[in-house]
Amino acid sequence: MNERPWPLGAATAIGSLPGTEPVEAASIVFGELPDFPCLPELPARGVGADMIGRTAALLVDLAVEVVPSGYRVTARPGHDHRRALDLMSWDLDAVQEAREKAGAAPPVFKAQVAGPWTLAANVELPRGHRILTDRGALRDFAESLLDGLAGHVAELRSRIGAPVVLQFDEPSLPAVLGGDLPTASGYGTVPAVPAPEVRELLSTVISGAERITGQPVAVHCCAEKPPISLLRAAGAKAIAFDFALLKGASPALLDEIGETLDSGTTLMLGLVPTTDPGAPVELRDVVSPVFKLVDRLGFRRDILAERVVPTPACGLAGATPEWMRRALTLSRESGKAFTEPPEGW
Repeated sequence: MNERPWPLGAATAIGSLPGTEPVEAASIVFGELPDFPCLPELPARGVGADMIGRTAALLVDLAVEVVPSGYRVTARPGHDHRRALDLMSWDLDAVQEAREKAGAAPPVFKAQVAGPWTLAANVELPRGHRILTDRGALRDFAESLLDGLAGHVAELRSRIGAPVVLQFDEPSLPAVLGGDLPTASGYGTVPAVPAPEVRELLSTVISGAERITGQPVAVHCCAEKPPISLLRAAGAKAIAFDFALLKGASPALLDEIGETLDSGTTLMLGLVPTTDPGAPVELRDVVSPVFKLVDRLGFRRDILAERVVPTPACGLAGATPEWMRRALTLSRESGKAFTEPPEGW
């Protein structure tokens, strides 16, 4: 397995973009992020274009439908499932077209899906309880997801002609660990899942994804307290989170970041705001705090080019088209600044 299939100084996006036109979105991604483009997600298209709907469409021998409370397991695929498949098919056509217009295949391509715990936290069983409350169902969904990813990755490889890196999105993971998810009735919370159980399932899915892709696996968590050490222990070779969460970080968290870098794990740092902050944002504003962080941790600055991939802070679905382009440009320029740090920064 290639420990770092992306080039030094490469940048990427988390996944979601504004708008409803997949051809336009794919063209922008390939243009702005030529070294590490990703499969655009356009949740503004509605049901089936969101993270859970897109991932559920990949499941093998399992299907979900939309109910008033969200997504629920159903006996057989219906309209919602077919819609999600159609949307994904259009997305794949769009990235293939963008890749052909680009001329050469990129060094690596990234695709995103909901991680097993976030999927299990946001899909209900037929009786209304979340999947994660049933260990047998949880295992079945994890296995089904890996089966579906095998076909998904194979198709992406054939269309793009590049190695595929998978990113599991786990925004619900801290709530799963903390017992903060409401029950079906809304009057209580689902008991916290012990960290060893969380790590074991993640490890199974991550290692399965590595076997499918032959590439390192990334895990993204946009929640306030991303469990960085747990993700690293589960086998994630890249961990994505919002860099702003480190502002005022405790010494313990900074030590955790230092240990992660020292272990060789890549940090996909969300450096650029996801929406226009209303004031000019220059490259120095974005990268200087990262230089200061590695200085404080005692690392040489060249570690940034080797083990940090700049990204927007999270998905860009809520951005204006103008800011989305600016955010991707700043991410790309940040990667270049890591390879050739400007003097005085």
